[in-house]
Amino acid sequence: MTMLEAQDWNFPVPIAYGPGRIAEIADFCRNAGMTKPLLVTDRGSRELPFIASIMHTLEDNDLPCALYAGISPNPRGDEIAAGREMFRQGGHDGIVAVGGGSGMDGGKAIAVVANNDIDLWAFEFEQTPPDMTNEAAFPPLICIPTTAGTGAETEGTAMITEVERMMKFCTWHPQLKPALALLDPEITAGLPANLTAWTGCDAMVHAIEAYCVPGFHPLCDGIALEGLRLINTWLPTAVNDPANIEARGGMLTGSCLAGIAFLKGLGMVHAISHMVGAEYDTHHGLTNAIVLPAVLKFNAESIADKIPQICDAMNIGDHSFEAFYRRVCDLLDQLDIPRNLADIGIPDDCITAIAEKAIQDSAAATNPRRATVAEIESIVETVIRHGR
Repeated sequence: MTMLEAQDWNFPVPIAYGPGRIAEIADFCRNAGMTKPLLVTDRGSRELPFIASIMHTLEDNDLPCALYAGISPNPRGDEIAAGREMFRQGGHDGIVAVGGGSGMDGGKAIAVVANNDIDLWAFEFEQTPPDMTNEAAFPPLICIPTTAGTGAETEGTAMITEVERMMKFCTWHPQLKPALALLDPEITAGLPANLTAWTGCDAMVHAIEAYCVPGFHPLCDGIALEGLRLINTWLPTAVNDPANIEARGGMLTGSCLAGIAFLKGLGMVHAISHMVGAEYDTHHGLTNAIVLPAVLKFNAESIADKIPQICDAMNIGDHSFEAFYRRVCDLLDQLDIPRNLADIGIPDDCITAIAEKAIQDSAAATNPRRATVAEIESIVETVIRHGR
């Protein structure tokens, strides 16, 4: 297929792909059962032209709406509570979550508590999901990614910071699924080069970590490799030629696939990155990119059987770990990713605290090599002081 053609897919949720398809938002909302949607996005996106365009389109089609843009780059529990209040006070009956990972995570977390009085943290991933038998149904949810990075648009999971402990937790419920994921590459064309690179690296890490999670899951494994192939093919072009809609479409599709793949799990890159982001409010994709090389070295022996397939997906003729590692580092250099976390202001007195939090992250449990707190401390020290 060409990345310039409209496509409709139905796995794992309905997906509408194609340049310009944001114009169909009113029909998509009606089909989902919305009559008064609440748009949720992050503070950095609220003034972007397509936000106003979405709202005007909805209003012109007799779908009154409002905008909640109180979401931080690393969404917080108190922001979700404020969004729930706005949803209820405005009499809304659906959520359109627009943005990168933060905007979509904010919208999804609001959706999980919008129609009930259950505490947000009761929906934490490691706990038994609340029984919703006697609760109102979750509101319909549409997810619209504005970056090709998080792949968060096909699931109801959301990474939220609990401010009391300054730790990130994944909230979800198996009954909350997006009614639609809308992938319009034209929305991502205005993304600056650095954010294109950072979010693209996030997608690459998703694909690599998901594929390296132990266990037999041919669906996620196949999707991870195809996502990685698309990302490897199109990421440099999307950064260097931002108006290239085919490259933007390739990245948006690759990111979506990588996001589906990590239903299988993630790994130590995310376990560390989540906690650095929660404590220091760093950009998630950038943090992932900086942490990736050290974790790859830590996992090298445990992922040896995965390397040939990863190399094929990244068009690397030499199937050795060393060749794969060099390709990753060369790509990070090409994308101007800082070499270590110190370069983005992370102090070295947090090593133990980050390690002790990271080992509690659900992503640490699916890392291909089990790690002790001391081993995670060593990784964190490397990514702060040295890097790749």
